Amino acid sequence: MTSADLTASPISENNLATNLATNLATKLASNLETNLAINVRGLSKLYNGRAVVDAVDIAVEQGKICGFLGPNGSGKTTTIRMLCGLLTPDTGSGTCMGLDIIRDAAQIKRQVGYMTQKFGLYEDLSIRQNLEFIARLFELPDRRNAVDLSLAQLGLTARQSQLAGALSGGWKQRLALAACLIHQPKLLLLDEPTAGVDPKARREFWDQIHHLATQGITVLVSTHYMDEAERCHELAYIAYGKILARGTENEIIAQSKLKVWTVQGENLGALLAPLKTSPGVLSVAAFGNAVHVAGLDEDLVQAALANIPHQGQLKIASCRANLEDVFISMIANAPDNFVHDAPHSRSTRSTLETR
Repeated sequence: MTSADLTASPISENNLATNLATNLATKLASNLETNLAINVRGLSKLYNGRAVVDAVDIAVEQGKICGFLGPNGSGKTTTIRMLCGLLTPDTGSGTCMGLDIIRDAAQIKRQVGYMTQKFGLYEDLSIRQNLEFIARLFELPDRRNAVDLSLAQLGLTARQSQLAGALSGGWKQRLALAACLIHQPKLLLLDEPTAGVDPKARREFWDQIHHLATQGITVLVSTHYMDEAERCHELAYIAYGKILARGTENEIIAQSKLKVWTVQGENLGALLAPLKTSPGVLSVAAFGNAVHVAGLDEDLVQAALANIPHQGQLKIASCRANLEDVFISMIANAPDNFVHDAPHSRSTRSTLETR
């Protein structure tokens, strides 16, 4: 058989097609990985034998804002600290900004901006002095210019001589963000940055975050505020160390398959306790002058609503679930990893991918 015959044979053509498809898939996977600011797998951290972060995978594309939601003690801060090199995971591997989270932890610290829950700068130094100190820590070559740019970027120039301890919560937040950005990182890890800040300051902060995202900066931000969650490109909900849901707001609500009813009337407070213990009811929450009752089994929830004791007239109607309904219902079903009779860390891997 000649070489020409071999090239023309069906087997050869099939092999060629297979090789081309394999090479294309490999190239696409490689391109996707290089476009990920965060790409970690199987992250786990145990304290006293309990997994506070349990086999979590995280993949966040460059330039995206990923909201990280969950109750207190759910593992958000521990996860963030592992991502930025401050904690070493007990198991798991991966990269941040292309750097290995275990081998290159020291380099990651210098290339990400990490904003802690608590204000961590010196209150007896001025705004400018704090930023100059941070610039020295990062060994920036032109510290004066870097500080000037950071002050201007966050609108702090006019207040640069003010002591940090005399600032309001909103201005402290701006200073903390300026310190995170002074070395021009491509990844921001923000741990409940707007806790205790007024709505105007929170809105201004989020406007700044979206502006940074348009410049290609990736943001992973933990928050308890549902209005902030709605401003993220994608969301992840973690409880007791495991990712319970991920996706956009609409995707998470649709995936939950949650059925919700609104109850309106007088003396609604008296309805909360009996409804919460009714079969099939996952969550009961007051929203202004109404109560939201949610569950997965429509018949059971309707039976619970039909049997509630009440005086006067009640108006009951089905409604669309919101993020708060979904997350409250999720946490109701999630096993607590610190309850003594809860099963030990399960091997099931939770996956969070932001595409």
